[in-house]
Parts: sequence; structure tokens; C-alpha cells
Amino acid sequence: MSADLVAAALRAGADAAEAIEAEHQSLSVTVRHGGLEEVEREESRDLSLRVFIGKRHATVSGSDITADGRARLVERAVAMARLAPEDPWSGLVEADALAGGPRPVLDLFDPADPDPETLEALAREAEAAALDMPRIANSDGGSASSSRSAWRLATSNGFFGEHRATGFHVGAAVIAGEGEGMESGYDGLSRRWFADLPAPEKVGREAARRAASRLGARKIASTMAPVIFENRIATSLIGPFLGAISGPSVARGVSFLKDRLGEAVFSSCVTLVDDPHRPRGLGSSPFDDEGAVNRRIALVDKGVVTTWLHNAASARQLGMALTGHASRGSAGPAGVGTSNLTLEPGDRDLAGLMSDAGTGLLVTSMFGPSLNANTGDWSVGCLGFWFENGE
Repeated sequence: MSADLVAAALRAGADAAEAIEAEHQSLSVTVRHGGLEEVEREESRDLSLRVFIGKRHATVSGSDITADGRARLVERAVAMARLAPEDPWSGLVEADALAGGPRPVLDLFDPADPDPETLEALAREAEAAALDMPRIANSDGGSASSSRSAWRLATSNGFFGEHRATGFHVGAAVIAGEGEGMESGYDGLSRRWFADLPAPEKVGREAARRAASRLGARKIASTMAPVIFENRIATSLIGPFLGAISGPSVARGVSFLKDRLGEAVFSSCVTLVDDPHRPRGLGSSPFDDEGAVNRRIALVDKGVVTTWLHNAASARQLGMALTGHASRGSAGPAGVGTSNLTLEPGDRDLAGLMSDAGTGLLVTSMFGPSLNANTGDWSVGCLGFWFENGE
């Protein structure tokens, strides 16, 4: 269907075109206090068409996949492109940068299709394990879900690509304590393959441990101290950095790192790798969302920024090579995004880091972040544990 849309756009007067067909199905089950609270099923199928007339372009999307619906989509897209302002950097990915030939086998699709009863059982087990732990007073529920999706991209310069993926999740949220001393805790994990999910009891116990560990919390006085970020919130810390190395942001001059490519902005201990070809990875894909070749790349190598994140437009504007980081939904042109990020480990575990620091703060949760993208000034609310003498 995506290839047919492209052909129809060319017949209607477009110089070039690309079309996306996206399908998604999901099933989620929530329980609370052992009773079924919610079962939700979602199914969607969307089309998106981007057409180019000279240096003008427009994108139109919709969910009407009938022949008449597709014809209206093409008509609107071409009409809008004729009226759009010129964009000197617009255009399809050049043919020699497209991900043609053999593509990596990523093992993203699991044929398992658990029914609502199976998901309900997982959610019940996770919640029951959490409620069975000491100091837990109430439940915000146990949950389990499954999803499957298909994504197809066709372009008028000869690219066609498809990838399918599944996802499975189990989680639990509970409350410890009573009255004004209550604290909440959550744990949940997602996997591409159903058999890779952790035991729901493990998830429930971890949610309970996190809730109970917060009881008796207090504020600390303003101070300067070493800070350690728990690994599960690492992406919250890395997020502002990823925005700053976005090619579109650099091209617009609104990044606090726009002049720091090739310079050290982290400790030499920090290496940050993005790998879109990790088997069963939650962010894996065989090509980026414009059809360009993607690959494993160190965004930060021993503290040094090695690259910006580019889509086709930002790479052209900055005169740089594509990096395979185009990212998009079913509507609108591509932005940029990462796939499977890994902060390479050093030679210290958490206990070792706390021992080295002596006294400081272990941050386990953050809220209300505020970032000035032009200056890099960043502030955020934190929850965690004060430690002394490494404990």
C-alpha cells in the first residue's frame, strides 16, 4: 500500500514522495487488590505521505485506508506542497545512503500471542507478591500488556523496507505506610519476547522494596556533595545531552553544545554507545525512519562528543554525513532520535562508587526537570538516599 501511495503521488504531480504504513495492536490488563480493574485493546492502521515539488514539501496522514481515502490523501498532500514555502534542505535520502541489500536479522518479532487471561495472571502475581511484602499498605495495581506492530516505508527513489516487532510488559505499583507518611514505589520491565519477561513475583517484590525504602524520608539542608545517579534513571540525566547533539537543534543554533563537536564534555570515564542492531533490543531497527543505513556508533568516546544526530535535512544543512538517526511517527517529517543507548560500565559497582565518594547523595528518582537548551543550565527535583562512610 505504501508503494502504491508513492506511485499515485508521482502521477498527481509530485517530483518525489515517501509513504509510511503503520499497523499497531495492543492488549493491556490491570488488576487491583486481586480484582480485574481494566482490560484495554487497541488496534490502529495509519498512512502518511510526504511529497516534494521542487524544494517545497508537505506531509499528510490519515487512518482511512480505502481507495477513496488514499486518493484524498494524495490530493491533499500535493495541493499543500504546491503552497508550502521552499525549504532548501528538504528531500529524500540520497540513493547511495539508503539501506539496500541484506539487512540485519534482529529477532524483534515473537509469534507468541498471550490471551487476556494469561496477562491477567501475570498482573495478579506481580501485585500479590508486592502486597505480601512488609510495610505495604495499599496497591495502585498490577499490570501486564502485549503489543505487535508493523512499519513499512516506500520512497520514489527505490527504497522499500519493513520491520515488525512485538513488546511485552509486566509491572506493579504499591503504597507503603499510612497517613501523611505514605510512599509509593513502582517497578516494571519490557521485553521484545514474551519468554524473556522476568518472573512477575520479582517485579512485585522490587516495587514493594522501593516503596518501603522511602518511608521516613526527610529533606536535607542545601549543601555541596558528591551525587551518584542510580542506573535506572541514567537516561533522565542523558536526555538533555541528546537534545543538545540533535542535528536540527545545532543547525538552528539553539544547542548549548553547538560549538563543542570533537571536544570533551564528560569525564574520560564516559563512553555512550548507540546500537540499533542489538538483537531483541527495544529500540532496534534495520534502518532509520527515512530508510538510511544505521549502525552502532559511540556518541561519546572517553568523554569526547563524536557526532551530531542527523536526519537527511540536518545533514545537508550542516554539510555532514548521515548518521542513521532519523526518527518519526506516522505523521509529520522526521526528527532525530536514538535507538539502544548503553553507558559503558566502568570498574566500580554501586557499592564501590559510594565507597569512593564517602558521603553524598544516591539519586533514585527525579521530577520537574528544567533545561535552558541555549545555555545548558539544568535543574531537577531529586529523591534518593543520603549515604555516609560509603553506606
